[in-house]
Order: sequence, then C-alpha cells, then structure tokens
Amino acid sequence: MSKKVEDLKVIKAGVVGVGHLGAYHAEKYAMLDNVELVGVYDLDRDRARIVGNKLSTPAFDDLDELLVKCQAVSIAAPTSAHFELARKALLKNIGILIEKPITTTEKEARTLIELAVERQCVLQVGLLERFNPAFTETRDHLLNPRFIEVHRLSPFSFRSIDIDVILDLMIHDIDLVHEIIQSPITSIDAVGIPVISKQTDIANVRTHFKNGAVANLTASRVSLNPERRIRIFQPDGYFSLDFANFSTTICRRQEGSYLEPLPKVSSQELTYPKSDNLRLEIEDFIDAIRHRRKPIVGGNEGLLALSTAIRIKEKIQEQQHTWQDI
Repeated sequence: MSKKVEDLKVIKAGVVGVGHLGAYHAEKYAMLDNVELVGVYDLDRDRARIVGNKLSTPAFDDLDELLVKCQAVSIAAPTSAHFELARKALLKNIGILIEKPITTTEKEARTLIELAVERQCVLQVGLLERFNPAFTETRDHLLNPRFIEVHRLSPFSFRSIDIDVILDLMIHDIDLVHEIIQSPITSIDAVGIPVISKQTDIANVRTHFKNGAVANLTASRVSLNPERRIRIFQPDGYFSLDFANFSTTICRRQEGSYLEPLPKVSSQELTYPKSDNLRLEIEDFIDAIRHRRKPIVGGNEGLLALSTAIRIKEKIQEQQHTWQDI
C-alpha cells in the first residue's frame, strides 16, 4: 500500500538526477508551500552538492538513503536509467514524476504502469506543454480537428544527446496531438536525418488517424530561430497556439448578411500571462499524491506518446536504409 500522505501538511520530495532540467525540478519543490525538498541525488556527486548547497538541501551519495525520506520524487536522469530508478521508487511506495520519455521501451513503461497501480502510487510523465496556457485555455474549443500542423524548432543545446529529436522534442507534440484528436493512428510517413549528432536531429512526420484527421509534425534541434507552434484547422475555425509566447490566435467564419452575402473571417488574438509550466506540472503531481488522484499526464499518456514515437523512429530507420540502398 502507498504511504498515507493525504493528511500530511508537508509532502517530502526528492530529485534524482540534477542536471539542467533536474535542477529546475529541485528549485520548484524548494519554493512550494507544504512541500519539503529533503534532498537530491546524482551520479555526479559534485553536481549534486552544487545544487544541494544552492537550495540548502542535502546531496545524497546513496540513492536508497534519499528515497527512504520521500513520498514524492522527480526522476530527471538520462532516459536509459528511467526504468530502474522509477521501479526502485515505486517498490518503496513513492509517487514518481518521470521526465519524458517515460522509458526507452514500451515493455518497460507497461511494467511501471502496472507496478504503480499495484502499489497505488502516482505515476506522472513530464510532458509539460499540457500545462501551457496556450493549450489549457484553448483545449475546450478544439472539438473536431481535421488537420494539425506542428513546428517545434530549437538551436542545438548539446543536452539530451542520448536520444534523438523524436524523443527529445517531438514527443511533446505527439502527446498534444493524441490529446486533441482522440483517435487511433492508422498510418505514419516520416523522414529524418542527423545533422550535428549521430542521431536524428530534424524530422518531419505525417500521421493519419482513424477518424480521418491528419497531423503533420516537424521537429528540429538544429534551427537558428526557436519556434513552438501548433496550427489546428476544424470546420468552425482555425487556431494558432504559440507555446513560446503564451498566446492563441483564433479565426472563425462569420456568415454574410443580406447586404453583404459573402462570409467574413473574424480574428481574435489572446495573450496569456507568462506561465511557469514546470511549476504547474509539479503542483499537479503533488496534488495528485495528496488527494490520491490521477495526474493530468499519467503513465498511460506517457506510454501512448512513447509508442507513437517508436513507430515514427522505425519509419525513419526504414527510410534511411532505403537511402543507403540507392
């Protein structure tokens, strides 16, 4: 059985892996009310001590010594380590927030999901665009999308080079597209190439869904100008969601009148206050643990995004083999 934390005033949290992103996780826990950051852990002990000193929290040399103090833990280690670290935490009845992708394989993800259910523990996946106001404030208007165009572009950061651009960047949009369209994928076409790293750094994917919808996704980590935008077309309008600038543009058709019979298009631009999406994600995680509820992005959502990402990777590999045979 999971620890009874819903009646506790303070939930004790830890972070495993305090590289670039994990350090931000630790900072968010440290600033939340009713949460105590009890410590951090990293194989790079010097890095763990730097983060621990900055946040006035212990840096543990032994992972088990940290976990025994936690009711919640973020796992922000390299993807290859996600499964073993998450499994160890779940076996200790600790709620876990795993950075994306959930694991390297679907089998590993299913094992974690089953273990979380068995142990009655929260399992959340770090797909934080779900908390961006450009999405949350528009979601209820996205009723019957027919076509979605996605661009997620960034300069090369020299981080996350253990995975390709599909699992590094595109997986955010794979998750969003699944949430918006709510229909199984029937076919995938994909092309991708390595540019700077040895893995795919830029990719374009076209997905067809059972309900007839189509989504075109482009992700690049070798672009000069960053962009994080989704354009959604449906019978009653067009929506452009700008995740970087926290804004949405909505265009809708207006029927003509007797004097002006031709239809017109109305345009509305909505700008939202700058949002700390990671903090919102962690707040949802803590609230899910406190109230024993499902998080907004649970293990099944993480598995679905991973499954589609793997299908895309396989298509790209097929395409690259075709090139080599020419």
